[in-house]
Amino acid sequence: MNILIHPTYCPSIATFVAIAKADSVVMEVQDNYQKQTYRNRCYIYAANGKLQLSIPVVFSQKNRQKYSEVKIANTYKWQDNHWKSLESAYRTSPFFEFYADELQPLFTETFDTILEFNLKCFELICDCLQLELDYSKTEVYDKEPKNTIDYRALVNAKKETIIPLKPYTQVFKAKHGFINNLSILDLLFNEGTNAVSYLKSQTIF
Repeated sequence: MNILIHPTYCPSIATFVAIAKADSVVMEVQDNYQKQTYRNRCYIYAANGKLQLSIPVVFSQKNRQKYSEVKIANTYKWQDNHWKSLESAYRTSPFFEFYADELQPLFTETFDTILEFNLKCFELICDCLQLELDYSKTEVYDKEPKNTIDYRALVNAKKETIIPLKPYTQVFKAKHGFINNLSILDLLFNEGTNAVSYLKSQTIF
């Protein structure tokens, strides 16, 4: 099975369900950038419930910009803030310390564009999951691609399709209940080496 997806910030669990079941992954890199998508945001489970982490970008809607050209606004200390949020949310989870060193470069190295950062996210998380996947990038934008399953709709954060996933143990589940389809980091820190088995057992659409 070949799939087409958008590179996103620490992708949603639903996106990784598609990835875990794929034979090959193609990254859409020829599209125009759009706000209110997972391109620059993800959701984690914090002490007060669902928390959005957003990467500041230099972007103007007046002029269409290619996703590949959108730069990160590195004048903000977003990486420090995001890492502190992750530590606060997951330091008591079973596998946070196990993966922290591998993921920390995302929050210490400087990245110029949001696409560059998101591709690095994908690579590091695949390493953590021990998913051996080769991926390629699109060379042109194709509205209706052939011979591939188009999962680009998973990028939508505001108009996303609700995909019910099987509940698993979350740090603050007793306080707020199960929160569905967060960032893959939530599954990774809570389920660790069982994460891939969980992903392969789920169905999206």
